[in-house]
Amino acid sequence: MKIVPAEEFELTREVDYGTAEQNDVVKSIIAAVRSEGDAALRRLSKEFDGVDLHELRVDEAEIEAAYDRVDAEFLKALRQAAANIRAFHEKQKRVSWMDLQDNGSLLGQIIRPLQRVGLYVPGGKAAYPSSVLMNAIPAVVAGVPEIVMVTPPATAGEEGINPHILVAAAEAGVREIYRVGGAQAVAALAYGTDTIRAVDKIVGPGNIYVALAKRAVFGVVDIDMIAGPTDIVVLADESADPEYIAADLLAQAEHDELSPAILVTPSRELAERVRGEVERQLQALPRKAIAEMSTANKGAIVLVGDLDEGIRVVNAIAPEHAELLVDDPFAVLPRIENAGAIFLGAYSPEPVGDYFAGPNHVLPTNGTARFSSPLNVDDFIKKSSVISYSKEALLANGEQIMTLARNEGLEGHARAIQVRLQKEGNFHG
Repeated sequence: MKIVPAEEFELTREVDYGTAEQNDVVKSIIAAVRSEGDAALRRLSKEFDGVDLHELRVDEAEIEAAYDRVDAEFLKALRQAAANIRAFHEKQKRVSWMDLQDNGSLLGQIIRPLQRVGLYVPGGKAAYPSSVLMNAIPAVVAGVPEIVMVTPPATAGEEGINPHILVAAAEAGVREIYRVGGAQAVAALAYGTDTIRAVDKIVGPGNIYVALAKRAVFGVVDIDMIAGPTDIVVLADESADPEYIAADLLAQAEHDELSPAILVTPSRELAERVRGEVERQLQALPRKAIAEMSTANKGAIVLVGDLDEGIRVVNAIAPEHAELLVDDPFAVLPRIENAGAIFLGAYSPEPVGDYFAGPNHVLPTNGTARFSSPLNVDDFIKKSSVISYSKEALLANGEQIMTLARNEGLEGHARAIQVRLQKEGNFHG
């Protein structure tokens, strides 16, 4: 990893809008699913996954059989993680409210869950049961009555789905599961087919074709986000353990060759020791090739003059994950304004949040923590305003409402008020 002074450091971020060819492929897939429905899903699954789909929906027997294919320790850990995630998200629930005004008017807000949500789950080698929990449980807590999951077959040429994915879905409360993936699955969720009914929102990660499909159907349905490469920034002072820091940087770097893993520190000695530790730990990492490229091309150790400058650098990067490995992390915490998740102290490494603690690991990437939040219960609800204006309130405020309407050139709006004032003998011209 290179060591650079703060004034020379620049993290370039790019949104991947896909190539023209990729976008054309996605458009053709969406069009095919809209016109051909299930037939297109079967044809495209054969073309892209090498699978002849007989039944699109996964039956209960296959879900139950999946439990026999996972070990007891995995199931125990999964259930505890699910309980932690559920408990954390329960605290995010909102309630409807009504406010009776002195003039007899009633104003309020009704909170309702979305009716039907689609969860996209990658398949094959990229199978992440933890992401199933993180995407599904907030929807369950929000009260979404219908949650449907789509996922490609685990292995090309087979219809079977990774059992860990099926078990995670069942534990989260998802029982409507379809063995279809890619852009065609996104299209099916957005527009519906004979077998898969359309949803109101699509959440979950996928490859570039899935991301482009989600972008294309946004507006027909809602989506969670278009995620970029995962990233981490560690802010550390001389009190931090270089071995811990190196391990945490590599934990993120092993995800993707484009994943930024960055240390920000005022200590040159710590910087040098961390650089050495990264090289040492890389040698024994199973995903060495990925992590090595990530740390070489996207990783950096940024030297700052003091912690104040370090905090400014962290906020400018707006990382998905920010670790505070400093002497007093709680003193620094209020000053970290842009971060998806903030991890405090030596015993809160990022994987604790990824898998187990309870906060959601679906986080804003690519600097979007400047304006975005982690996936949460609010993502699965909608709000309706309630307005019950009394006669007293309308008579008292009608003239002002008409003034504002006529200022905008909307005479019809003004007259909708005026006709009521005139009938009540309260219009003064």
